[in-house]
Order: sequence, then C-alpha cells, then structure tokens
Amino acid sequence: MEAKLQLRVQRYGWDAAAAVYDDGWRDNLAPAQEAVLKACDLQPGQKVIETAAGSGLATFPAAAAVSPTGEIIATDLSGEMVALGNAAVKKAQLPNVSFERMNCEALDLPDDAFDRAFCSLGLMYVPNPRLALTEMKRVLKPGGRASVVVWGERRCCGWADIFPIVDARVNSEVCPMFFGLGAPGALMHDMREAGFESIEEQRIQSALCYENEDQLLSAMIDGGAVAMAAKRFDQNTKADVEREFLASVASWRVGDGFEIPGEFLIASGTA
Repeated sequence: MEAKLQLRVQRYGWDAAAAVYDDGWRDNLAPAQEAVLKACDLQPGQKVIETAAGSGLATFPAAAAVSPTGEIIATDLSGEMVALGNAAVKKAQLPNVSFERMNCEALDLPDDAFDRAFCSLGLMYVPNPRLALTEMKRVLKPGGRASVVVWGERRCCGWADIFPIVDARVNSEVCPMFFGLGAPGALMHDMREAGFESIEEQRIQSALCYENEDQLLSAMIDGGAVAMAAKRFDQNTKADVEREFLASVASWRVGDGFEIPGEFLIASGTA
C-alpha cells in the first residue's frame, strides 16, 4: 500500500475506534505495557517521548514513574485519540503530560531532547517502522534508552484471523505487515539498522480474556485495527464477519467467555 494512503487508513481507522478502544483492550494489554515500561527503565525526572500513544493506556503509568519532575510528550496520528488523552490529562490535573498529534515517522521535535522513548503496540501500523525507529533514536540524547512492544508471531496470536475475514469483504489492507515485526529477529534487525546498540528482546505469552461474545466482538471489530473497514459493513456483512470470527476462536471458548492466546515481543536498545 502507498505510504500516504496507509497513513490515512491508520488515522481515520483509529479515530473510528477511539470511543471503545480503552474498554476493549485496557486489561488485556496491561501485561505488555507494564513490561515495556520496565524495559525502558523509567526514573523520576526523566523527559520521555512516547510514539503511537493512542489514548494513553501506557502514558499515565509512565507519567507516574517519572514524577514529580519528569515530563512525557505522547504523540499519535489520530486526532480523536489525542483528544481523549488530553481530556484525561486535564481531568487528572497532570502538568507533566501532553498529547500531540504527530506522525512517528517525522517527529516535529528537536534532536537529543529526551532521556527515554517508548512505543506500546503501535509500530505494527506504521508504513516504515525502521524510519519511525530512526526518528525515535534522533530525538534521544546519547545514551538514552528506547523500548518497543509489538504483537509477536502470527501463529501465537489466536485472534489473527480477524484480518483475512475482514479483508475478504472489504479491501481494507488495514495493516498488511501486522505480524512482520513479530517474526524472529525482525524487530532487532530494524532497531540495529536505526542505529540502536546493546539491543535486548523478550517474548511474553499472554491471553486475551473476554467475558462474553459481545465484549470480544466490540474490541476486535469496533475498537481495534479493523474499525474503519467495519464502518463500511452493512448489517448482513457484519453478521457474517462476526459469525466467522467467532468460529475462528471457538476452541478458546471458556463458558460464556474466551481466553485467546497472544504473544508480545519487546525490544530495547541504547542510542
């Protein structure tokens, strides 16, 4: 997909998902977000840049880690996500956090400005992940640390059929290389090519847990990566997608709910 088109798909797709994203994903993404923040080694007083921050599920724990004198700038391509983040900042009265709409492949920020950088489950959607990592390194001070978490290998993520199921109805190409960075060695290679050193990585096995079908479908279809494509479904098409996706995860049904396997990959390096 042409890069500018992919950026538009991501911007408006996450605008569409913003209203229901937190409720569908907050608990299930917490293990990955806790791990990436630990890998980033956040300390009080640091200045931190977060890219592809969404509504701030990882931003606010990071802000607590660098308080009271540290600062976080959280960036995202989606205006709706940025608005949600800034509304939460205002409600919580956090003077050290701000959200800004910004493309992580071209950060409108100075060189050597931050002590730490992190990206929590956003790099998979970027047209050129290596360019985004290069930008992350550029804005870090020498010796600064960056940590990134992405979804792992496709075979380890039991919900992965949502993409071909949706694409069979709508030619969305929402994230053609979604699991590419989760392949063995791929993320480390891109970080090395971006100029990071002393790179480390770890894989975390987890599960996406939902109490019932409605919660699962809301997260996967209305509040996730395929949200913009789903806006184009008529009632019959949406019902077909829901039935086919539920069949694809039927083996992980537990009572009325689901425990669907997933994998996260975390990589960290020094500028």
